[in-house]
Amino acid sequence: MGEKHKVYFEPVGIEIEVDEDETILEAAFKHGVMLMHGCKEGQCSACKSFLLDGDLEMDRFSTFALNEFEQEEGYVLLCRSHAYSDLEVELLSYREEMLNTGIPIQLVYAEVEEIEALTHDIKRLVLKLVDPPEMNFLPGQYAELYIPGSEEHRAYSMANTPSSDERAEFIIKIYPGGRFSSLLDGELKVGDRMKVKVPYGVFTLREKSEGDLIFIGGGSGMAPILSILRHMAEKGIDRRATFYYGARTRKDLFYLDEIKELGEQMPGEFRFVPALSEPEDNEWDGETGLITDVVKRLEDDLSGTEAYMAGPPPMIDAALPVLMRLGIDEDDIYYDKFTITAEAEEGDEMEAESGPEFPGRVVE
Repeated sequence: MGEKHKVYFEPVGIEIEVDEDETILEAAFKHGVMLMHGCKEGQCSACKSFLLDGDLEMDRFSTFALNEFEQEEGYVLLCRSHAYSDLEVELLSYREEMLNTGIPIQLVYAEVEEIEALTHDIKRLVLKLVDPPEMNFLPGQYAELYIPGSEEHRAYSMANTPSSDERAEFIIKIYPGGRFSSLLDGELKVGDRMKVKVPYGVFTLREKSEGDLIFIGGGSGMAPILSILRHMAEKGIDRRATFYYGARTRKDLFYLDEIKELGEQMPGEFRFVPALSEPEDNEWDGETGLITDVVKRLEDDLSGTEAYMAGPPPMIDAALPVLMRLGIDEDDIYYDKFTITAEAEEGDEMEAESGPEFPGRVVE
Protein backbone atom coordinates (compact mmCIF):
# COMPACT_ATOMS: atom_id res chain seq x y z
CA MET A 1 0.00 0.00 0.00
CA GLY A 2 1.23 3.50 -0.80
CA GLU A 3 0.52 6.84 0.80
CA LYS A 4 -3.06 8.09 0.76
CA HIS A 5 -4.25 11.40 -0.65
CA LYS A 6 -7.51 13.28 -1.07
CA VAL A 7 -9.07 13.85 -4.47
CA TYR A 8 -11.71 16.55 -4.75
CA PHE A 9 -13.99 16.50 -7.81
CA GLU A 10 -15.32 19.73 -9.28
CA PRO A 11 -17.98 20.88 -10.00
CA VAL A 12 -19.85 18.18 -8.06
CA GLY A 13 -18.22 18.68 -4.65
CA ILE A 14 -17.30 15.04 -4.00
CA GLU A 15 -14.13 14.05 -2.14
CA ILE A 16 -12.57 10.57 -1.94
CA GLU A 17 -9.41 9.07 -0.50
CA VAL A 18 -6.96 7.49 -2.96
CA ASP A 19 -4.00 5.20 -2.37
CA GLU A 20 -0.95 5.82 -4.56
CA ASP A 21 -1.03 2.19 -5.69
CA GLU A 22 -4.53 2.46 -7.16
CA THR A 23 -5.90 4.60 -9.94
CA ILE A 24 -8.30 7.41 -9.18
CA LEU A 25 -11.05 5.53 -11.04
CA GLU A 26 -10.44 2.39 -8.96
CA ALA A 27 -10.64 4.45 -5.78
CA ALA A 28 -13.92 6.01 -6.92
CA PHE A 29 -15.34 2.51 -7.49
CA LYS A 30 -14.32 1.52 -3.96
CA HIS A 31 -16.15 4.55 -2.58
CA GLY A 32 -19.26 3.82 -4.64
CA VAL A 33 -18.87 6.95 -6.78
CA MET A 34 -20.09 6.24 -10.32
CA LEU A 35 -17.74 8.21 -12.55
CA MET A 36 -18.09 7.93 -16.30
CA HIS A 37 -15.85 5.19 -17.69
CA GLY A 38 -15.54 2.71 -20.51
CA CYS A 39 -12.55 0.46 -21.13
CA LYS A 40 -10.71 1.27 -17.85
CA GLU A 41 -7.47 0.69 -19.80
CA GLY A 42 -6.61 4.12 -21.23
CA GLN A 43 -8.11 3.42 -24.64
CA CYS A 44 -11.46 5.18 -24.82
CA SER A 45 -11.32 8.65 -23.18
CA ALA A 46 -14.65 8.19 -21.37
CA CYS A 47 -13.00 9.13 -18.05
CA LYS A 48 -11.05 12.11 -19.46
CA SER A 49 -10.92 14.93 -16.90
CA PHE A 50 -8.91 18.08 -16.20
CA LEU A 51 -6.30 18.39 -13.43
CA LEU A 52 -6.84 21.71 -11.63
CA ASP A 53 -4.26 21.23 -8.88
CA GLY A 54 -1.85 18.61 -7.52
CA ASP A 55 0.62 16.00 -8.76
CA LEU A 56 -0.22 12.74 -10.47
CA GLU A 57 1.35 10.24 -12.84
CA MET A 58 -0.33 8.16 -15.50
CA ASP A 59 0.22 4.58 -16.57
CA ARG A 60 0.53 3.85 -20.29
CA PHE A 61 -2.43 4.95 -22.39
CA SER A 62 -3.43 5.31 -26.02
CA THR A 63 -2.86 8.65 -27.73
CA PHE A 64 -6.26 8.10 -29.35
CA ALA A 65 -7.74 8.60 -25.88
CA LEU A 66 -5.46 11.47 -24.84
CA ASN A 67 -3.12 13.17 -27.28
CA GLU A 68 0.13 14.95 -26.40
CA PHE A 69 -1.36 18.44 -26.69
CA GLU A 70 -4.22 17.57 -24.31
CA GLN A 71 -1.79 16.07 -21.82
CA GLU A 72 0.33 19.23 -21.87
CA GLU A 73 -2.80 21.31 -21.28
CA GLY A 74 -3.62 19.32 -18.14
CA TYR A 75 -6.11 16.71 -19.30
CA VAL A 76 -5.84 13.29 -17.66
CA LEU A 77 -7.41 9.83 -17.85
CA LEU A 78 -8.68 8.84 -14.41
CA CYS A 79 -8.34 5.13 -15.22
CA ARG A 80 -4.57 5.62 -15.66
CA SER A 81 -3.94 8.30 -13.01
CA HIS A 82 -2.17 7.77 -9.67
CA ALA A 83 -2.30 10.58 -7.10
CA TYR A 84 0.99 11.64 -5.48
CA SER A 85 -0.49 14.60 -3.59
CA ASP A 86 -3.95 15.89 -2.77
CA LEU A 87 -5.69 16.68 -6.05
CA GLU A 88 -8.42 18.88 -7.42
CA VAL A 89 -9.95 17.43 -10.58
CA GLU A 90 -12.63 18.83 -12.87
CA LEU A 91 -14.97 16.18 -14.25
CA LEU A 92 -15.74 16.85 -17.91
CA SER A 93 -18.38 14.16 -18.38
CA TYR A 94 -20.69 12.95 -15.65
CA ARG A 95 -24.30 12.17 -14.86
CA GLU A 96 -25.06 14.10 -11.69
CA GLU A 97 -28.08 11.95 -10.89
CA MET A 98 -25.87 8.83 -11.00
CA LEU A 99 -22.76 9.96 -9.12
CA ASN A 100 -23.89 8.92 -5.65
CA THR A 101 -25.91 5.86 -6.66
CA GLY A 102 -22.89 3.62 -6.99
CA ILE A 103 -22.20 0.41 -5.11
CA PRO A 104 -18.68 -0.27 -3.77
CA ILE A 105 -16.81 -2.90 -5.78
CA GLN A 106 -16.95 -6.42 -4.32
CA LEU A 107 -14.57 -9.33 -4.81
CA VAL A 108 -16.67 -12.50 -4.99
CA TYR A 109 -15.67 -16.14 -5.37
CA ALA A 110 -18.14 -18.22 -7.36
CA GLU A 111 -18.69 -21.69 -8.80
CA VAL A 112 -19.93 -22.54 -12.28
CA GLU A 113 -23.51 -23.76 -11.89
CA GLU A 114 -24.63 -24.06 -15.51
CA ILE A 115 -23.41 -23.58 -19.08
CA GLU A 116 -26.15 -23.62 -21.72
CA ALA A 117 -26.03 -23.07 -25.48
CA LEU A 118 -28.49 -20.37 -26.55
CA THR A 119 -27.40 -20.24 -30.22
CA HIS A 120 -24.56 -21.68 -32.26
CA ASP A 121 -22.18 -19.03 -30.89
CA ILE A 122 -23.83 -17.58 -27.76
CA LYS A 123 -23.89 -19.33 -24.39
CA ARG A 124 -25.51 -18.69 -21.03
CA LEU A 125 -23.19 -18.94 -18.03
CA VAL A 126 -24.65 -19.13 -14.52
CA LEU A 127 -22.41 -18.70 -11.49
CA LYS A 128 -23.36 -19.60 -7.93
CA LEU A 129 -21.86 -17.12 -5.50
CA VAL A 130 -19.89 -18.74 -2.68
CA ASP A 131 -17.86 -16.18 -0.76
CA PRO A 132 -19.71 -13.97 -0.06
CA PRO A 133 -22.91 -15.76 -1.07
CA GLU A 134 -24.50 -12.65 -2.57
CA MET A 135 -23.58 -9.48 -4.45
CA ASN A 136 -24.98 -6.01 -4.97
CA PHE A 137 -25.48 -4.46 -8.39
CA LEU A 138 -27.89 -2.37 -10.43
CA PRO A 139 -29.74 -3.84 -13.44
CA GLY A 140 -27.63 -3.25 -16.56
CA GLN A 141 -24.23 -3.29 -14.82
CA TYR A 142 -21.39 -5.68 -15.58
CA ALA A 143 -18.82 -7.83 -13.80
CA GLU A 144 -15.21 -8.70 -14.44
CA LEU A 145 -14.81 -12.48 -14.69
CA TYR A 146 -11.28 -13.71 -14.04
CA ILE A 147 -9.84 -16.51 -16.14
CA PRO A 148 -9.20 -19.36 -13.67
CA GLY A 149 -5.58 -19.50 -12.59
CA SER A 150 -4.75 -15.99 -13.83
CA GLU A 151 -5.30 -12.32 -13.10
CA GLU A 152 -6.57 -11.72 -16.63
CA HIS A 153 -10.25 -10.88 -16.86
CA ARG A 154 -13.05 -10.05 -19.26
CA ALA A 155 -16.16 -7.92 -18.76
CA TYR A 156 -19.70 -9.31 -19.10
CA SER A 157 -23.08 -7.86 -18.19
CA MET A 158 -25.38 -9.58 -15.74
CA ALA A 159 -28.64 -10.72 -17.33
CA ASN A 160 -30.37 -11.42 -14.01
CA THR A 161 -31.62 -8.84 -11.51
CA PRO A 162 -30.57 -7.95 -7.96
CA SER A 163 -33.53 -9.97 -6.66
CA SER A 164 -31.51 -13.10 -7.44
CA ASP A 165 -28.34 -11.82 -5.79
CA GLU A 166 -27.07 -15.29 -4.87
CA ARG A 167 -26.23 -16.01 -8.50
CA ALA A 168 -24.97 -14.26 -11.59
CA GLU A 169 -26.20 -14.98 -15.10
CA PHE A 170 -24.29 -13.98 -18.23
CA ILE A 171 -24.93 -14.15 -21.98
CA ILE A 172 -21.58 -14.61 -23.71
CA LYS A 173 -20.70 -14.65 -27.39
CA ILE A 174 -18.05 -17.24 -28.25
CA TYR A 175 -15.09 -15.90 -30.22
CA PRO A 176 -12.57 -18.36 -31.68
CA GLY A 177 -9.38 -17.75 -29.72
CA GLY A 178 -11.19 -15.62 -27.14
CA ARG A 179 -9.28 -15.77 -23.84
CA PHE A 180 -12.42 -16.27 -21.77
CA SER A 181 -15.28 -17.08 -24.13
CA SER A 182 -13.48 -20.06 -25.69
CA LEU A 183 -13.37 -21.69 -22.23
CA LEU A 184 -17.13 -22.19 -22.50
CA ASP A 185 -16.61 -24.65 -25.36
CA GLY A 186 -15.70 -27.49 -22.99
CA GLU A 187 -12.78 -26.33 -20.86
CA LEU A 188 -14.82 -24.69 -18.11
CA LYS A 189 -16.89 -27.21 -16.17
CA VAL A 190 -19.73 -27.14 -13.64
CA GLY A 191 -18.19 -26.79 -10.19
CA ASP A 192 -15.11 -24.87 -11.33
CA ARG A 193 -14.33 -21.86 -9.17
CA MET A 194 -13.56 -18.38 -10.40
CA LYS A 195 -13.07 -14.86 -9.10
CA VAL A 196 -15.51 -12.07 -9.91
CA LYS A 197 -15.35 -8.30 -9.34
CA VAL A 198 -18.67 -6.48 -9.41
CA PRO A 199 -20.35 -4.10 -10.18
CA TYR A 200 -19.11 -1.79 -12.91
CA GLY A 201 -20.81 0.46 -15.44
CA VAL A 202 -23.31 3.30 -15.63
CA PHE A 203 -25.65 1.58 -18.12
CA THR A 204 -28.60 1.54 -15.73
CA LEU A 205 -32.22 2.61 -15.95
CA ARG A 206 -32.96 6.19 -14.88
CA GLU A 207 -35.93 5.27 -12.72
CA LYS A 208 -36.86 8.82 -11.71
CA SER A 209 -37.79 9.55 -15.31
CA GLU A 210 -41.25 8.81 -16.68
CA GLY A 211 -40.49 9.07 -20.39
CA ASP A 212 -40.92 6.39 -23.03
CA LEU A 213 -38.06 3.95 -23.55
CA ILE A 214 -36.39 2.48 -26.61
CA PHE A 215 -33.89 -0.36 -26.31
CA ILE A 216 -31.59 -1.45 -29.14
CA GLY A 217 -29.44 -4.55 -28.84
CA GLY A 218 -27.41 -6.99 -30.87
CA GLY A 219 -25.62 -10.26 -30.05
CA SER A 220 -24.72 -10.59 -26.38
CA GLY A 221 -25.94 -7.02 -25.91
CA MET A 222 -29.15 -8.82 -24.97
CA ALA A 223 -27.78 -9.31 -21.42
CA PRO A 224 -27.93 -5.82 -19.85
CA ILE A 225 -31.17 -4.98 -21.63
CA LEU A 226 -32.73 -8.24 -20.43
CA SER A 227 -31.64 -7.40 -16.87
CA ILE A 228 -33.37 -4.01 -17.11
CA LEU A 229 -36.54 -5.49 -18.66
CA ARG A 230 -36.70 -8.19 -15.98
CA HIS A 231 -36.28 -5.49 -13.35
CA MET A 232 -39.08 -3.41 -14.88
CA ALA A 233 -41.39 -6.45 -14.81
CA GLU A 234 -40.47 -7.29 -11.20
CA LYS A 235 -40.99 -3.74 -9.95
CA GLY A 236 -44.06 -2.96 -12.05
CA ILE A 237 -42.42 0.04 -13.69
CA ASP A 238 -45.12 1.63 -15.83
CA ARG A 239 -43.37 3.09 -18.87
CA ARG A 240 -43.97 2.56 -22.57
CA ALA A 241 -41.04 0.58 -23.99
CA THR A 242 -39.87 -0.82 -27.33
CA PHE A 243 -37.02 -3.32 -27.71
CA TYR A 244 -35.32 -3.63 -31.10
CA TYR A 245 -33.01 -6.63 -31.37
CA GLY A 246 -30.85 -7.28 -34.43
CA ALA A 247 -29.49 -10.65 -35.54
CA ARG A 248 -28.20 -12.13 -38.78
CA THR A 249 -30.41 -15.20 -39.21
CA ARG A 250 -33.16 -17.06 -37.32
CA LYS A 251 -30.56 -19.31 -35.68
CA ASP A 252 -29.09 -16.20 -34.02
CA LEU A 253 -32.34 -15.37 -32.19
CA PHE A 254 -33.04 -16.55 -28.64
CA TYR A 255 -35.25 -15.78 -25.60
CA LEU A 256 -38.11 -14.71 -27.87
CA ASP A 257 -40.76 -16.36 -25.69
CA GLU A 258 -39.33 -14.99 -22.43
CA ILE A 259 -39.22 -11.44 -23.77
CA LYS A 260 -42.83 -11.78 -24.89
CA GLU A 261 -43.78 -12.98 -21.40
CA LEU A 262 -41.89 -10.07 -19.80
CA GLY A 263 -43.86 -7.66 -21.96
CA GLU A 264 -47.11 -9.22 -20.74
CA GLN A 265 -45.99 -8.76 -17.11
CA MET A 266 -45.17 -5.06 -17.51
CA PRO A 267 -47.94 -2.60 -16.68
CA GLY A 268 -46.89 -0.28 -19.49
CA GLU A 269 -47.17 -0.88 -23.24
CA PHE A 270 -44.32 -3.06 -24.54
CA ARG A 271 -43.29 -3.90 -28.09
CA PHE A 272 -40.54 -6.33 -29.12
CA VAL A 273 -39.13 -6.04 -32.65
CA PRO A 274 -36.57 -8.68 -33.64
CA ALA A 275 -35.01 -8.14 -37.08
CA LEU A 276 -32.82 -10.26 -39.34
CA SER A 277 -30.15 -8.73 -41.54
CA GLU A 278 -29.65 -11.97 -43.52
CA PRO A 279 -32.90 -13.96 -43.54
CA GLU A 280 -32.17 -17.37 -45.09
CA ASP A 281 -35.68 -18.42 -46.09
CA ASN A 282 -39.13 -17.08 -46.86
CA GLU A 283 -40.60 -18.32 -43.58
CA TRP A 284 -39.44 -15.27 -41.63
CA ASP A 285 -42.30 -12.76 -41.60
CA GLY A 286 -40.67 -10.26 -39.24
CA GLU A 287 -38.54 -7.20 -39.91
CA THR A 288 -35.45 -7.45 -42.09
CA GLY A 289 -32.36 -5.30 -42.54
CA LEU A 290 -29.83 -3.75 -40.20
CA ILE A 291 -31.47 -2.90 -36.90
CA THR A 292 -30.69 0.80 -37.29
CA ASP A 293 -32.53 0.83 -40.62
CA VAL A 294 -35.49 -0.92 -39.00
CA VAL A 295 -35.64 1.75 -36.27
CA LYS A 296 -35.46 4.47 -38.91
CA ARG A 297 -38.28 2.82 -40.88
CA LEU A 298 -40.66 2.16 -37.98
CA GLU A 299 -40.16 5.19 -35.77
CA ASP A 300 -41.22 8.77 -36.44
CA ASP A 301 -40.94 11.24 -33.57
CA LEU A 302 -39.05 10.05 -30.48
CA SER A 303 -38.91 13.37 -28.68
CA GLY A 304 -38.89 12.89 -24.92
CA THR A 305 -37.80 9.25 -25.23
CA GLU A 306 -34.80 7.70 -23.49
CA ALA A 307 -32.66 5.28 -25.50
CA TYR A 308 -30.56 2.39 -24.16
CA MET A 309 -28.25 0.47 -26.52
CA ALA A 310 -25.91 -2.45 -25.95
CA GLY A 311 -23.85 -4.45 -28.41
CA PRO A 312 -21.07 -4.09 -30.98
CA PRO A 313 -19.62 -0.60 -31.51
CA PRO A 314 -20.58 -0.31 -35.22
CA MET A 315 -24.23 -0.86 -34.35
CA ILE A 316 -24.15 1.81 -31.65
CA ASP A 317 -22.19 4.27 -33.78
CA ALA A 318 -24.70 3.82 -36.59
CA ALA A 319 -27.69 4.20 -34.27
CA LEU A 320 -26.59 7.39 -32.50
CA PRO A 321 -27.26 9.83 -35.40
CA VAL A 322 -30.48 7.99 -36.27
CA LEU A 323 -31.87 8.43 -32.77
CA MET A 324 -30.88 12.09 -32.62
CA ARG A 325 -32.50 12.77 -36.00
CA LEU A 326 -35.67 11.17 -34.61
CA GLY A 327 -35.69 13.71 -31.80
CA ILE A 328 -33.93 12.05 -28.86
CA ASP A 329 -31.69 14.42 -26.92
CA GLU A 330 -28.07 13.27 -26.89
CA ASP A 331 -28.09 13.41 -23.08
CA ASP A 332 -30.92 10.85 -23.06
CA ILE A 333 -28.99 8.24 -25.06
CA TYR A 334 -27.14 5.65 -22.96
CA TYR A 335 -25.03 2.88 -24.40
CA ASP A 336 -22.67 0.05 -23.58
CA LYS A 337 -20.18 -0.92 -26.30
CA PHE A 338 -18.85 -4.47 -26.41
CA THR A 339 -15.44 -4.88 -28.08
CA ILE A 340 -12.99 -7.71 -28.63
CA THR A 341 -9.21 -7.70 -28.46
CA ALA A 342 -6.97 -7.95 -31.50
CA GLU A 343 -6.13 -11.54 -30.55
CA ALA A 344 -9.73 -12.66 -30.95
CA GLU A 345 -11.10 -13.36 -34.40
CA GLU A 346 -12.96 -10.35 -35.77
CA GLY A 347 -16.47 -10.86 -37.11
CA ASP A 348 -18.21 -8.76 -39.70
CA GLU A 349 -18.95 -5.10 -39.21
CA MET A 350 -22.14 -5.63 -37.23
CA GLU A 351 -20.74 -8.30 -34.94
CA ALA A 352 -17.43 -7.14 -33.52
CA GLU A 353 -14.61 -4.76 -34.16
CA SER A 354 -11.60 -3.78 -32.11
CA GLY A 355 -9.36 -0.76 -31.96
CA PRO A 356 -9.22 2.59 -30.19
CA GLU A 357 -11.69 4.19 -32.56
CA PHE A 358 -14.36 1.91 -31.06
CA PRO A 359 -13.90 2.36 -27.30
CA GLY A 360 -15.70 -0.02 -25.01
CA ARG A 361 -15.13 -2.93 -22.70
CA VAL A 362 -13.45 -6.15 -23.76
CA VAL A 363 -15.84 -9.11 -23.86
CA GLU A 364 -13.97 -11.91 -25.62
